[in-house]
Amino acid sequence: MNISVHEREALRELAVRLAEEAGGLLASFAERLPDLVVDTKTSATDPVSEADRAAERLIASQLLLARPDDGLLGEEDQASRSGTSGLRWVVDPLDGTVNFLYGIPMWCVSVAVEDDEGPLAGAVHHPGRGETFHAARDAGAACGRTTLAVTGVSDPGRTLVATGFAYDAAVRADQAADAAALLGEVRDLRRGGAAALDLAWTAAGRLDAYIEFGLQPWDWAAGRLLVTEAGGVVSEHRRRLGGHSQVGIVAGGRSAHDHLAAWLDRR
Repeated sequence: MNISVHEREALRELAVRLAEEAGGLLASFAERLPDLVVDTKTSATDPVSEADRAAERLIASQLLLARPDDGLLGEEDQASRSGTSGLRWVVDPLDGTVNFLYGIPMWCVSVAVEDDEGPLAGAVHHPGRGETFHAARDAGAACGRTTLAVTGVSDPGRTLVATGFAYDAAVRADQAADAAALLGEVRDLRRGGAAALDLAWTAAGRLDAYIEFGLQPWDWAAGRLLVTEAGGVVSEHRRRLGGHSQVGIVAGGRSAHDHLAAWLDRR
């Protein structure tokens, strides 16, 4: 599709507004955590709360008003729909639900819009620090008005790497073995608990790289664009974990990314 620079910027602005409005709603839910209705999804350790669902309904309703012809894919499937415009919004209304429910301020809202070539614009809003990371294709990435840039670390032993673990116990066991092996190759590992925020921080240079398997499109649609527009590289990989093929990504500056991808090839 031929999306003009002006339209890409308008989509970026909409993504920022939606993410921040949802973040405000979630903050109000965070004030009454003990009273929240909480269910589970894929396992007993994979929660979904009324806050997740309310945030997704808010985003979906605003998108229906602003962009009625666009498609929508949301993690909680509150209002997912096909569209006719060739654009699709990919939304994680609350990335880091476990953190949110425990009162740990490492959670965020991720909103992205994509065409047949991939992400066009996106935003990751982190209420815990009052920050919104945003990007548009071929127009750079920023946090507020500060331009983002990935780090240029070239020594694998000085690379600070973020990762995450699945809810499935068998997958986690294999991921733990990978993490133990990787610790001998890099400066250290960080596990924040919110993939979109890990990617945003990689784009901002607060982390050198990110690697995780078992992800879904909403986990990294906005974050992928943030990293690439900040001068980084993102690649998809498949790995057998817990007896099943899992999709994963490696992201970071060129050197950090290439070292991690090569390490994966050796596993």
